[in-house]
Amino acid sequence: MSTTKSQVRYQLVKQPEGYALQRRDAEPVRAPGDGEVLLRVRACSLNRRDVMVKKGFYPIGAKETLVPLSDGAGEVVAVGRGVTRFKEGDRAAAIFFQNWLSGRPTATTGTSALGGALDGMLAQYVTLRADGLVPLPKEMSFDEAASLPCAAVTAWHALMTRGRMQAGDTVLLQGTGGVSIFGLQFAFAAGAHPVITSSSDEKLLRAKALGAAATINYKSTPEWSKAMLEVTNGLGAHHILEVGGSGTLPQSLACVAPGGNVALIGGLSGFGGEIPVLSLIGRSASVTGIFVGSRTDFETMLQFMTRHAIRPVIDRRFAFDDAAAAFDYMDTGNHFGKLVISV
Repeated sequence: MSTTKSQVRYQLVKQPEGYALQRRDAEPVRAPGDGEVLLRVRACSLNRRDVMVKKGFYPIGAKETLVPLSDGAGEVVAVGRGVTRFKEGDRAAAIFFQNWLSGRPTATTGTSALGGALDGMLAQYVTLRADGLVPLPKEMSFDEAASLPCAAVTAWHALMTRGRMQAGDTVLLQGTGGVSIFGLQFAFAAGAHPVITSSSDEKLLRAKALGAAATINYKSTPEWSKAMLEVTNGLGAHHILEVGGSGTLPQSLACVAPGGNVALIGGLSGFGGEIPVLSLIGRSASVTGIFVGSRTDFETMLQFMTRHAIRPVIDRRFAFDDAAAAFDYMDTGNHFGKLVISV
């Protein structure tokens, strides 16, 4: 494909406070170089991180412009020299960290994050490393695949890779955003007992239909950690996906089970909080920092999803021209599952 071919893409443009989302027409498309592929993007999805980037609350360096969104899927339309993983016409999704392929992250992993350190997926075409993509199962749509790279891999890494979740374990999930809903689906499929919180009884009913063993309305039950202990007969949760941050961490630490793990994932209420060291030692419990996962995590997760026929929960789909509305809706926190932009 010629490098003179043009496309439409979105950019975040630096403002005195935060960034403004701007549509850019007639932008160039870069032909793939050695080891690269050109992907025709068919769908993207949003994460809370994307709203934080737009507001200037998320560290991305001194960038004046950035193509946003880490999550996207599409079809390969051209391959560079030496590429053997993909051919034209293959369907693929990008991985969040382009250089984290397996094992532990390295000191340079953070420099390869799409939609942050690197331009992201909110474009008609993206040129990426071939090893920074995963092939898609034939039964998975582009919309579904686009919802996976950040939220689903984060939940998988926290529960399976680092948490080593087992059948019979109790799992506590906070809220009904992407990470928590994927965590609910993975826990239920694995034979664990998921418990989920929300301020909405309607959302809790939907979570129950997805396999939640118990639900807690944290608005009507502010001390939800005590409720968690009650529903587990005083045991607590073996796995807690802590997405709330400083406002919820104390309660998570109060209801983690002996030998359990609190996976630190997000900071919706701010980052920080004290760690009760003696209490954790006494319960042989742990606190783990989780920042998405590797390509191997993504590939293993796809195999699990295929085996258990797990389909991503998509709350709402937006047209490419309505990308700004997707950001606004994500900011309300009213979604259940994922928000997708069709390209």
